[in-house]
Amino acid sequence: MTCAGPGPEWELSMYERILLAYDGSLEGRRALREGAVLALTCKAKVYLLSVISESAGMRLAEGTLAGAVAHTQEMYRSVLDEGVERLLALGLKPVAKLVSGEPAQEIGAFAREIRADLVVVGHRQQSLFSRWWSGRTGAYLMDHIGCSLLIGRNEIGEGVVEALAARQTA
Repeated sequence: MTCAGPGPEWELSMYERILLAYDGSLEGRRALREGAVLALTCKAKVYLLSVISESAGMRLAEGTLAGAVAHTQEMYRSVLDEGVERLLALGLKPVAKLVSGEPAQEIGAFAREIRADLVVVGHRQQSLFSRWWSGRTGAYLMDHIGCSLLIGRNEIGEGVVEALAARQTA
């Protein structure tokens, strides 16, 4: 696979800045591996973003259980750190950021801030009711990021990614 464009006018890689949105879930890990493969292949700069969702339930929990927000922040910080470790192990040097807010809006804002060429997110199957209740995250991203969007769903084993990373450094 090559990331170079069709002709000499495309001297640079098609993807120079890849944003990986990461939540530590199985789907998020799949997307992280798929994004890592693209970043290694394209020699792209990698940005890793985790978003602490500011929901009404979280605000209610903080009012009821002191420290709920701090605990959630610690949990997401460890998820982000895990993603960074996975990418570092592959030879990538991610720029990591943890933010609070509405995930789709925060991903869109960070993608614009770093001038991403590609945003990679995972996808979790939802029931019709859950999809209706949670809103249209994918549609928001498509309308507000200004770059390509990849829904990482491929099963790429850790061994495949590690072999590619070893080949890139050899």
